[in-house]
Amino acid sequence: MIKKNFSLQYYNTFGLNVKADFFYEFNDVSDLISLDYDFKNGKFFILGGGSNLLFTRDFNGLVIKSINDKINIVSEDNNFIYLKVGAGFVWDNFVEYCVNNNYGGVENLSLIPGTVGASAVQNIGAYGVEAKDIISKVYVYDLENNRAEVLSNKDCLFDYRYSVFKKSKNNRLLITDIEYKLTKNNHKYNINYGAVKDKLLNKKINLTNIRDVIINIRESKLPDVNRLGNAGSFFKNPIVDKKKFLELLQKFPSLVYYKLSNERYKLAAGWLIEQAGFKGFSLGRAGVYSKQSLVLINKGGAEPNEIIKLSDKIIETIFKKFSIKIEPEVIFV
Repeated sequence: MIKKNFSLQYYNTFGLNVKADFFYEFNDVSDLISLDYDFKNGKFFILGGGSNLLFTRDFNGLVIKSINDKINIVSEDNNFIYLKVGAGFVWDNFVEYCVNNNYGGVENLSLIPGTVGASAVQNIGAYGVEAKDIISKVYVYDLENNRAEVLSNKDCLFDYRYSVFKKSKNNRLLITDIEYKLTKNNHKYNINYGAVKDKLLNKKINLTNIRDVIINIRESKLPDVNRLGNAGSFFKNPIVDKKKFLELLQKFPSLVYYKLSNERYKLAAGWLIEQAGFKGFSLGRAGVYSKQSLVLINKGGAEPNEIIKLSDKIIETIFKKFSIKIEPEVIFV
């Protein structure tokens, strides 16, 4: 049943008190087929866990949310298992399920907030692993044309924090399930990130210990959304060419970066923001988290425009200081 004038305060991790004209939760495709809404002319938004977005105002349309949290084994052999997972499954619960069953490939993405469906939209990533590395297929329902489709990994056009689902013309594609390819044996551990590698010293390298270490790291740097409203990393790490990288390195020898290739370098946006003096900074009821400059927080009762103003101020200051334009990772709605 469609709910009207529905509060989204507990459906976005910033905890912003915004409302949707209409709100609908679905479990499977049959719920969508029977949904009476004009998707070709009406405004709508597909909501995951509300953890990577910023509602800029009340939403004058329909918000749709999956509550499908089923896991099914599609196929398996001695080395791999394919799992079809409902878009509404809480992401970290899925990671925990995989680690507990000795399914490898997803452990580095522990404690990322949100849902399974959002993992494909945003191509979530952390500690050298991205969702695209394990996604096999994405099941979608075309809301405007009333048909189900299946997209391959290649069809999704995955890139850094990007997928085909982020193209505005594809907002009609609602993810219902995702199929993941995971290892059962001979796991390829990705533990080269400094903090992960350091904390694993003198520990057995296995899925459980990697997950525990990453949870420990994330909890030490990121605020609990139940205490401080936030959307995790608010900004993308900017990628620059070699010329720009060398120019910055000469001016800022302590620059934090990750080499992607001989010509491309990813810079740590958190370092840039901290160097610009924003760590712990506040603007009204919005602020920058004192332990991680990539995170913007709702200090309590913040309005959407306060977070937007803070974001704009950071972007402008970074550009003046480094001649780099950083971009939000969160989706503005």
